[in-house]
Amino acid sequence: MKRPILKLENVCKSYGEAHVLDGIDLAVEEGEFVAIVGFSGSGKTTLMNILSGLEMPDTGAALFRNKEITGPGPERGLVFQSYSLMPWLTVTGNVALAVDAVHGKKSRADRADIVKHYVDMVGLSHATDRRPAELSGGMRQRVSVARALAMQPEVLLLDEPLSALDALTRANLQDEIERISQIEKKTIILITNDVDEAILLADRIIPLNPGPGAAFGPGFEVNIPRPRDRTAMNDNTAFKKLRADVTQYLMEVGFEAREAGTRLLPDVTAVHQMAPKAYREASAASLDARYLQFSQVHKIYPTPKGPLTVVEDFDMTVNKGEFISVIGHSGCGKSTVLTMAAGLNPISKGGIVLDGKHVEGADPERAVVFQSPNLFPWLTARENVAIGVDKVYPSASRAERQDVVEYYLERVGLADAMHQPADSLSNGMKQRVGIARAFALSPKLLLLDEPFGMLDSLTRWELQDVLMEVWSRTKVTAICVTHDVDEAVLLSDRVVMMTNGPRARIGKVMDVTLPRPRSRKALLEHPDYYRYRAEVLQFLEDYEHGHTKKKDAA
Repeated sequence: MKRPILKLENVCKSYGEAHVLDGIDLAVEEGEFVAIVGFSGSGKTTLMNILSGLEMPDTGAALFRNKEITGPGPERGLVFQSYSLMPWLTVTGNVALAVDAVHGKKSRADRADIVKHYVDMVGLSHATDRRPAELSGGMRQRVSVARALAMQPEVLLLDEPLSALDALTRANLQDEIERISQIEKKTIILITNDVDEAILLADRIIPLNPGPGAAFGPGFEVNIPRPRDRTAMNDNTAFKKLRADVTQYLMEVGFEAREAGTRLLPDVTAVHQMAPKAYREASAASLDARYLQFSQVHKIYPTPKGPLTVVEDFDMTVNKGEFISVIGHSGCGKSTVLTMAAGLNPISKGGIVLDGKHVEGADPERAVVFQSPNLFPWLTARENVAIGVDKVYPSASRAERQDVVEYYLERVGLADAMHQPADSLSNGMKQRVGIARAFALSPKLLLLDEPFGMLDSLTRWELQDVLMEVWSRTKVTAICVTHDVDEAVLLSDRVVMMTNGPRARIGKVMDVTLPRPRSRKALLEHPDYYRYRAEVLQFLEDYEHGHTKKKDAA
């Protein structure tokens, strides 16, 4: 049996009265890839800081090769979520800074060779002379990885290095890390909140249960042969079982049952729902089947080099009460379509008709939930929701409008926090306020622009459940822009897949006939779930590099 290269023995850590870690034991073998998954605030970064020597445990010990860790050292390379690059240095200069500090006794030529080797390894040989401001987020993170590797550490510590990146960039960097781990044969510890990422990369997955006093849960061995292909794994029985087991465990330890509120929604009508009765009766049958129509919608931007067509011939009919997801790679025009439907972005050609009326300008009949909820920080959660409610229910009494506000805040799990100022709320709680605010407007159309994209995956699961529960009560017509395949399948009646831009258009539409109401646990066990998932994954893979892959002539 291999000797552990890194150990934690009964490690505890507190900050004042906040008890963060409790009795943490960990043994990582040389050459092992361990992924630690957990909720935001569970102490994952504190754990990583102790392993790197940036912080000391209150009690217990952190050991590297059986010697106590007393501070940072070049044998433990660390990559943070933020890039921490020197803005005035080039890619080569940033990596050379670390190499010079660690390998100062080597010759200048040897140090230059080390820098070049690792810059090439992360695929940045074409960008050696660029500075951080000239790089994308994914490229900056590649520099961070190259810098850590160039120190030639024995252990690589990765603290959620990919969580701030878009889905495609994240997938590409996951592939890089997986490839590098096999080439370098290094010991790696990855902190992540993404179960799929952990399964793709790790030999062993360890959940960190929520605090206060966070402790490790049972470990899960990843017995899937390498190299691992994310699309092929979708058909792997071992992957499906492991994914379900880890997900179920995290849901059980992380989600406490919320008591449903008892408040009733008052019988009041929003101003934009007050169409003449004769019109509603005459048009109901036809409009319910063509409630929302996109007709050959284009978006064209002027540029110094001439007109740039971002979206071309977007054609779609949505029935009343449908939930549609729009998915595609970054830059494919998903959000452009949504902002045109919201009336926030002028349509260049074609038209959008909602409930028999052309969409022109913003209107509360079209409620939008953005990635960032844009709350007024000095107002309470309740006051943020009330601003819109007071405008769209002019005929309701003050008490009735208050009931509308509090009903939806209860529905999203904020009954005990509705009087807290927005700036005191967590990101997940702020997004709950944004969801409550949108539903409280009683909109004809709910538009969701990657509403959970800035949240960790475990908070995202919970808010997806909140969204499904509230939507099932209202049956509002909804369009959700997302880059998350599981989110699209979980929420939708149809998934609309967009080709890459420019000149992006609908490439494929998939009907999702999974039974409602839906739960994550039930879907993971449904025989058709992975078939839907595979169809979307295959489409995205075909368009991964900006064009469809050529199929064999046979």
